[in-house]
Amino acid sequence: MFAGEIHRDGAVEQQLHALSSSVGISNSPKAVPKTAWWKPSFADIFVVALVVWTFASGPHGWASLLADGDAGWHIRVGEMILDSGSVPRIDPFSFSKSGQPWFAWEWLSDVGMALLHRAAGLKALVWFSAVLIAAFAGVVLRYMMWKGSNAIVALTLTLIAVGACSIHFLARPHLTTLLLIPITAWMVESDRLRPNWRLWLLVPIFAVWTNLHGGFIAGLLLLGAAAAGTAIESLWSRDFTFGQARRYGLLTLACAVITVVNPYGIELHKHVFAYLRSDWIRDAVQEFQSPSFRGESAMQFEGLMILGLFAAAYLIAQRRVVETLWIVGLAHMALGSQRHITIYSAVAAPIVALMLTSWWRAFSAGTPRKSVPGILNQMSIDLAPAFSRNSFWGPLFFASLFAMGAPLLRWPTDFTDVMFPVELLQKHRVRIERSRVLTTDQWGDYLLYHNYPRQKVFVDGRSDFYGPELGKEYVRLLNGQYDWEKILAKHGFDLVVAPVEWPLTSLLKRDAGWKVLEDNGKAIVFEKVAAGAGLGSGNKGSTVLHRIDNKG
Repeated sequence: MFAGEIHRDGAVEQQLHALSSSVGISNSPKAVPKTAWWKPSFADIFVVALVVWTFASGPHGWASLLADGDAGWHIRVGEMILDSGSVPRIDPFSFSKSGQPWFAWEWLSDVGMALLHRAAGLKALVWFSAVLIAAFAGVVLRYMMWKGSNAIVALTLTLIAVGACSIHFLARPHLTTLLLIPITAWMVESDRLRPNWRLWLLVPIFAVWTNLHGGFIAGLLLLGAAAAGTAIESLWSRDFTFGQARRYGLLTLACAVITVVNPYGIELHKHVFAYLRSDWIRDAVQEFQSPSFRGESAMQFEGLMILGLFAAAYLIAQRRVVETLWIVGLAHMALGSQRHITIYSAVAAPIVALMLTSWWRAFSAGTPRKSVPGILNQMSIDLAPAFSRNSFWGPLFFASLFAMGAPLLRWPTDFTDVMFPVELLQKHRVRIERSRVLTTDQWGDYLLYHNYPRQKVFVDGRSDFYGPELGKEYVRLLNGQYDWEKILAKHGFDLVVAPVEWPLTSLLKRDAGWKVLEDNGKAIVFEKVAAGAGLGSGNKGSTVLHRIDNKG
């Protein structure tokens, strides 16, 4: 059926109207004054303040977006595509798996990053990343206001969601998923209130999304949950027309089929699913592990998760199965892998905001206007129109921000020296380029950014490509385990650039076949001088779980 032929399930329609009325949602769009585009809004001020506070004036500034080295190899892949006009299918970067099949599955993001870099270097890259983050925050805020949330509640929950997601505020392709996930949820919820043709724009969106980042799978899960949830709602209400379930089922199928439009076809999906199911990835890659509830962002996620579980109970009591499935399913994913915290927060925060708004209105009903609840209610009413629109001032601010010079805003010219031994790597650059270097996967990314194509690396951030066999060798090597000498010889390393805390460094210092070129207290450079006897394979270093940061 076409969009105009789909009808609403009667009982579900009544539930939606009842819920929207209880929190003040209008089922008819309000007219926006013609001059609204020219008037600054609080939504604009909010996203501007967020960027200024987080990046322009934050303790680490824009460099915090470059705390992960993966941006380096993404830029180089994009340049390869621009220069050759084709998407690579074999590995161009390593000497450990040179020429082996490889999926550049975020190729469109890579091209965008390369174009930004060619235009204005790392400044353009971090600027555009900040734009995506600001757009994400703005969409979440507007989504909450559209749902009928109290303006103060919406502002608070948006700040919590942004704080929870800040763990992944990095200049990497996943920022596209951060923005597209709440857009997808909003489009589905809007269609549930009033079916319209705009829902089908998700099909071309998914066609692009698939080539930007692997998070399109999370989007398909949202759509699949919408189809299953509306079917359950129809059964629950004994309305067996299943109109919405068919509509969202067809949409899920169309979006799933369109994702095959990528350079690798269905092979991309096989690769992604194998990657996500890999026990090695879950054990070795930190962002695929369960979150550690330490630090401010983790605590914000924890609070949002607890509120989400309350919201799930609140929704199921009202027979709203779709949002319940979203919250419970995404909470499960986020508890299993911290990289899914962003997806959960983006979807759960607007749902939680609506629940808290309902509770607040029940609590404050009938209170005098001059009481604290009454004053807060009036503030929310006054703020709501300005939180529910945007103007040209936001884009103008970001354009002006980009035009500002480096001394004022501390635009980065290199990756942050907090995470990378920038000075040491640049000092020994010529020697490093001529060597088979053992270094961390993150520092390997940095070397690819600066030295490719003159140099290839042992490993970098593409953990999906290197796989468990090479990955386990890498971990055994850095931990100085029983076969460290054998692995060094196998790969023919003649230079080691390692963090001083690697157990391997203690063994190399006592090995006559290696000499220290430099030790600055954070990183140490070893050069192979002979095939010395070393300490023998019986010397073992302590085992340390290494952080391997995943791509995009």
